Amino acid sequence: MAKVAPDGLITALDIGSSKVSAMIAQVGEGGELIVLGTGQRESRGVKRGYIADMAATEVAVREAVEQAERIAGMNIENVWVGFSAGGLVSDVASVEVELGGHRVEQGDIDDLLQAARDSIDPAGRMVLHAQPTLYTLDRVQGVKKPLGLHADRLGVHVHVVAAEGSPVRNLDLCVRSAHLEVKSIIAAPVATGMACLSDEERELGVALVELGAGITNVSLFAGGMLVGLTSIPIGAADITDDIASAFGTRRAQAERMKCFHGSANASPRDNHDMIDVAPISAEEEATDGARITKAQLIAVIRQRLDHLMGEIQRALKDLGFDGPVGRQVVLTGGGAELKGIADYAQAALGRSVRVGRPRGLTALPEAHAGPAFATLAGLAFYAAANPMDLRALSSPHQVVYRPSGFAWLQRLLQTFRTNY
Repeated sequence: MAKVAPDGLITALDIGSSKVSAMIAQVGEGGELIVLGTGQRESRGVKRGYIADMAATEVAVREAVEQAERIAGMNIENVWVGFSAGGLVSDVASVEVELGGHRVEQGDIDDLLQAARDSIDPAGRMVLHAQPTLYTLDRVQGVKKPLGLHADRLGVHVHVVAAEGSPVRNLDLCVRSAHLEVKSIIAAPVATGMACLSDEERELGVALVELGAGITNVSLFAGGMLVGLTSIPIGAADITDDIASAFGTRRAQAERMKCFHGSANASPRDNHDMIDVAPISAEEEATDGARITKAQLIAVIRQRLDHLMGEIQRALKDLGFDGPVGRQVVLTGGGAELKGIADYAQAALGRSVRVGRPRGLTALPEAHAGPAFATLAGLAFYAAANPMDLRALSSPHQVVYRPSGFAWLQRLLQTFRTNY
């Protein structure tokens, strides 16, 4: 009989377009995260990151969590859930107040953060994160602990990640329908960055490209935080569909062809290696299926990848990631498991590229140690860190705001001018 979960247990739940995965972990005495159990089920009710079939998704959530519970030998009640659908936006506001040269007291910091929380406009998108990052003292950047220091002006960078409200509510409802309490809904790029990127990478500047099944999220980190993100409605499942359509086979067979024979790079030998293609209809199974060369398969894969990399390149430019060539791109997500994808992306983007895998977890099963499970691992890291969120200052519920570029920053500044 499964025992009740002890205090400090963390359960992460990643609901994607191709799979629903769960992880139960516990913080060890040395602060390390120890994986106790994992579970995975095929996702049938999620399209491009959005829940399209509540009942099918709920079943997948139940089964993935139950599998993790059986392996861990305990029952869990609450989960940290990742949100990866399109429509995510990221904003960083820099706000300052006058102190008159006196020492920074805790009350000054509390008032600063409370005013920032109150300044969020309650209309429009739903805020997933509203986190103070680094402080400023007399325009000096990167101050982690201003308490006790003298300053004429005290400021703070507030990082906000928001999403469309309805998809987030649908995700929350789906998980609660599976009789699980939602501790928090986390933006997938925030979680994935914690699992795949080092502190130094996030500080110096790095682009994180999550190649999901139905969507590709492009995130830019700098100064230790997420500073911009955009979503592209193209994913690895589109490559599978292209293969199925081009060679007249089922999606399941096309996925196997992509995983076992597919590659992002071609070689002369590919013109001679042959691949059997199972027919799409049951009536044709009695006859011999078609045969194609590996080069034909790679040509179909490359056609979709060429288009996707063009979109990624455009997204990086729009995010301002067009500086020195040495700035790195990290690929993760299930699409990053395609053979040769890093070398292909490096040539296509003209930048250093590596594949990001979850790291820093003890007893993580090998099957869940690939880039496809980076978000799941990141959710566990995020839960363990449990960073401060301005929303908790006055309300336990997720608030909403309408993003309007510099107008939102001006509202924050106006609030401080009024209050101080």
